[in-house]
Amino acid sequence: MSIYLERTQSLLKELLIEALSSLEDSRISSVSITDVVCSRGKYHAQVFIHTDIEDKAQILKMLRRAQGILREYVLSNSGWYKCPRLEFVIDESMDRVQNLERLFASIAEQSVKPNKPGMDIDS
Repeated sequence: MSIYLERTQSLLKELLIEALSSLEDSRISSVSITDVVCSRGKYHAQVFIHTDIEDKAQILKMLRRAQGILREYVLSNSGWYKCPRLEFVIDESMDRVQNLERLFASIAEQSVKPNKPGMDIDS
């Protein structure tokens, strides 16, 4: 990946974080952006989000509605002549990491517990 594209993605992520935090709706402003992936021509950007709110479909719908405001904010603060079309995607990787951490903690907890009498593995 080119440095130019990485820099663009990084700037877009920062600007979107600022734009989301400035919105009045607390459900949208509480959304965290985990990653932004732009197409080469900067026509399209996938914005990966994480939220603790259960109704993720509703959050995606609200973000799609706010896309015009978000794009306008990016244009006014970036100096770009165009802003990519934003596609919001729920980032499931954080949930997977948390599930793995719980699984490893459970395994570690079970390995620390002493064996029941008569259940000695070494004998």
